[in-house]
Amino acid sequence: MNISVTRLLSPQLYAIQRSVVKMSAFATETAGGVSHGSMAIKPPSHPTYDLKAVIKLALAEDAGHTGDVTCLATIPFDMEVEAYFLAKEDGIVAGIALADMIFEQVDPSLKVEWMRKDGDYVHKGLKFGKVSGNAHKIVVSERVVLNFMQRMSGIATLTKLMADAAYPARILETRKTAPGLRLVDKWAVLIGGGRNHRMGLFDMVMIKDNHISAAGGIVNAIKSVDEYLNQKNLEMDVEVETRTLEEVKEVLEYVSGSETRLTRIMLDNMVVPLEKGDIDVTMLKDAVELINGKFETEASGNVTIETVHKIGQCGVTFISSGALTHSVKALDISLKIDTELALEVGRRTKRA
Repeated sequence: MNISVTRLLSPQLYAIQRSVVKMSAFATETAGGVSHGSMAIKPPSHPTYDLKAVIKLALAEDAGHTGDVTCLATIPFDMEVEAYFLAKEDGIVAGIALADMIFEQVDPSLKVEWMRKDGDYVHKGLKFGKVSGNAHKIVVSERVVLNFMQRMSGIATLTKLMADAAYPARILETRKTAPGLRLVDKWAVLIGGGRNHRMGLFDMVMIKDNHISAAGGIVNAIKSVDEYLNQKNLEMDVEVETRTLEEVKEVLEYVSGSETRLTRIMLDNMVVPLEKGDIDVTMLKDAVELINGKFETEASGNVTIETVHKIGQCGVTFISSGALTHSVKALDISLKIDTELALEVGRRTKRA
């Protein structure tokens, strides 16, 4: 199934605010150091992740020990300018609230205005935001802001495509995120209309193939998890990975005669690729029928934008895709002081 970005990301899907909106992300403080304020979509929670520290690190790796030598050499220190955010391709914009945090950290006196919010559709050539104030501070912020926004917007755009195609199943990402950007990547998935899988190793039990092999079988692994959670008095979701219909049957036989904490069964690589991009979902459907609604189900493996619709019609609760975050194409966005020249160049290169 060939799905175009333009068709699925139609502007009619979104209520676009025509007025300029000031997006303040600094009204309230959370335990993770993230200020939520009027964010359209709040970031997921994490007990140890410090988003402000991540921003500080990103700025520091760019500035080094001398700062922006080109800026120091070419721009008067007291110059005031306006710069505009320009979309160079169609997609879902994400990272607006994070951009606010970066500008605030660099210079709280910078004024940032947005004509769109996180999760809105933008089209090629659209000016959707403005930052005004000290030229040095804006240019120093530019690349860090764009690096986050372009990656997040790419993730959100692909997530929107996949989530729409997967319906009625719900699309999830995985832990296959950029090191150090786990919360940012998963935030972008939420902005794109997806759901978050577990944040890390700490917030959900996920019994995978290596656990099963080391435990001496799938039933032994589930038993061990049940015993551990009871001993430690822990309450959390439990998922087990199954790779064959025989493993599904083993799990169902065990839970039919035992109290268990199991909440979800992953059906891994039960989608079989065929020639010409088609897939065989017979095994997946058989597994869903065996489970018969007793547990949540999650399809994993061979999930692409071309296959996700067919998988979503098989009755699974969730579909997980590592590609949402590990292979994402960034959405092309720029921040320009001279937007007329930028648009002229864009038209010449067919990018605006």
